[in-house]
Amino acid sequence: MDLRLTLELVGRLVLAGALGALIGAEREYRAKTAGTRTHFLVALGSALLMIVSQYGFMDPAVAGTHAADASRVAAQIVSGIGFLGAGTIIVQKHAIHGLTTAAGMWVAAGIGMASAGGLYVIAVSATVLSLIGLELFGLIHFRRHKEKNPS
Repeated sequence: MDLRLTLELVGRLVLAGALGALIGAEREYRAKTAGTRTHFLVALGSALLMIVSQYGFMDPAVAGTHAADASRVAAQIVSGIGFLGAGTIIVQKHAIHGLTTAAGMWVAAGIGMASAGGLYVIAVSATVLSLIGLELFGLIHFRRHKEKNPS
């Protein structure tokens, strides 16, 4: 994969994460349960899985061709991770816990798929973006929570 295409794909990840975060920020403003971090991870994860689906299964022996049925594995990973993610979500007294963890697991699955597909820069970029999103949006969320509930 050439540098120009790699940079374009990283840009796609950044755009997806930023747009997801905007939607999540709006949800947080409206006091909904799934906020900035969750939407960021879901948007980033779906972009990552789409990139892996499009570019991760190229046959290096024949430049630009796709290996037969290789993307079927990606589809099964996506389905399987949904079951794991669902197991981390807990509903107690009208509050949802574990949603960001489930979204993080989903992104992690995409990162693994990107790595396995040889999309190393994409996998590292998605990891860095996930960590930035979780930490940055976590700090913002913590500060807002602390301002609303001073102790």
